[in-house]
Amino acid sequence: MGIPWISNPAWAVVEEISDALHRDVGRLLTEADAGELKATRNAQLAAFALSLTVWRACVGEGLDQARVSAYAGHSLGEYTALVASGSLGVVPGATLVAARGEAMQGAADTNPGTMVAVLGLDPEGVARACEAVAGAWPANDNAPGQVVIAGTATGVAEAGEAALALGAKRVMPLSVGGAFHSPLMEPAQAKLDEALASCDFFAPAADVVANVDARAHRDGFAQLLSRQLISPVRWRESLIELASIGVDTFLELGPGAELSGMVKRTVEGAHRLNISSPDELGRLGGLLAS
Repeated sequence: MGIPWISNPAWAVVEEISDALHRDVGRLLTEADAGELKATRNAQLAAFALSLTVWRACVGEGLDQARVSAYAGHSLGEYTALVASGSLGVVPGATLVAARGEAMQGAADTNPGTMVAVLGLDPEGVARACEAVAGAWPANDNAPGQVVIAGTATGVAEAGEAALALGAKRVMPLSVGGAFHSPLMEPAQAKLDEALASCDFFAPAADVVANVDARAHRDGFAQLLSRQLISPVRWRESLIELASIGVDTFLELGPGAELSGMVKRTVEGAHRLNISSPDELGRLGGLLAS
């Protein structure tokens, strides 16, 4: 997913992170296969570096902090949002992401698990499905009709069956390396807290809407990120919060358009633009000029 960005000046972000962490992040973005990237220690660092590269490219097109009303990121994306907002530096952010990835990898190895997306059932129904079994918890409330369950393989399978019995249209397995945003990640929290304690956060240029409570914040990010590790991502509510504080145009940074699709299903009439390749930067220029 990094190949289209190699020749863009913003690729310097990848090189900066690689030098600081003594890891070849560029190789992860251009050569690593699906098996290598399924390991969360690799996937998180690669995704963070690329999303920040896209942000830097957008800044080069004229999207400075003065043009942004608020920031938010889905799960790992919250770290990119904090860097983009000015609350975190690039290298401190990458250092935190690397620590988070290593800690979560250890937790996933200790407490193996998986995740599935439940389509066509409301959050209350998914919660009931999880309550009916052991080892399964709601992990992501993404958009109307899309809620993710995390837990042990057995627990998730049973909860998926319970969700179908309650009226879900479909249960889709996700290709992930663990049961993220669930109590199975608790072994990672102490290590992440240690990394967070040594990191300086600054006042952001605008509100950052946090995953754990779907509220706009200007401080307290270390505690919010710690809680995020084992708490559900309240993304649907976060989008509603962004709309309530006046956001009417949502810009998604990075490959794919999953988050833009969630905006479409959640915020009626919102404008959406996803920048997944350098070719799409021109669309951003047109948006900023309008």
